[in-house]
Amino acid sequence: MEILLLEDDRILCESLSEYLKTEGFSVDMLHRGEEVFEHTFDKKYDLYILDINVPDINGFDILKALKESGDDTPAIFITALTDMASLAKGFDIGADDYIKKPFDPEELVIRIKSHYLEKNELIYYQDLVYDPHSKHLRQDGKTVGLGTIQLKLFHALITHIDKIVDRYTLMDMLEQPNVNALRVNLAKLKSRLGIEIKNVRGQGYMIERE
Repeated sequence: MEILLLEDDRILCESLSEYLKTEGFSVDMLHRGEEVFEHTFDKKYDLYILDINVPDINGFDILKALKESGDDTPAIFITALTDMASLAKGFDIGADDYIKKPFDPEELVIRIKSHYLEKNELIYYQDLVYDPHSKHLRQDGKTVGLGTIQLKLFHALITHIDKIVDRYTLMDMLEQPNVNALRVNLAKLKSRLGIEIKNVRGQGYMIERE
């Protein structure tokens, strides 16, 4: 599980990172808000753990910007804030959980495992491993970054493997829904991943198990 950890207290950040790693998680540590956007542009994470009061841009604004860009990665806020208004704001923005400082790192791991790991049912197809919950895709063990539209198309097809996905359903995922645009995007997806996407004439498209 790939985790992005944002915490400006370097000692706390280091200790949390080390504890998470001993539990089998992969962790990228960040200390400033703006760094989040640089890292999430190039890499897809399974979970964000975000402190709220950090330099450059606070955790609330970071998650709000990520959600508005279409990023649906689960997020946990860690903070010393205890007022109900802050708690409500965090959930309104799209946080999945909230943990108040000070806390035992074991509590954080328990929450991660109970909320996320048990829900993950990986899909294996050829050399691909896909997590439909986090929308994290790997090929030959390496993370694959798909564009927003291609990821939506792939998600729809791979989560309905061996079933036809109606072409109108797929077209609704495009910025400019039309048949030609759908064909172009599916062709790019096939080329990018080296997979076969079957065109079922007059109905839609599907990925078949071999």
